Amino acid sequence: MADEEEDPTFEEEIEEIGGGAEGRQELQCMMFGFGDDQNPYTESVDILEDLVIEFITEMTHKAMLIGRQGRVQVEDIDPRKFARVKDLGRKACELANYES
Repeated sequence: MADEEEDPTFEEEIEEIGGGAEGRQELQCMMFGFGDDQNPYTESVDILEDLVIEFITEMTHKAMLIGRQGRVQVEDIDPRKFARVKDLGRKACELANYES
């Protein structure tokens, strides 16, 4: 049992990592982009952060079941969701170049 206490679970590691100040700021910007106040309630950001972490954890667990054990590759992720992430990343780059 000593090993269990020394070796944190995946969920504990995720909680320890968290989104940090930068992640929270990005969530606030996304919330504002979708029509929320520019400075949303802290509780709203907390709930959204919990949902995002839960979603990423679940998707990672599912991807690990599909691919090689212990490795997650792009092919293991839902193709529709991956295409959306890729599209959003491309748009973010375009916006960054436009603002420069």
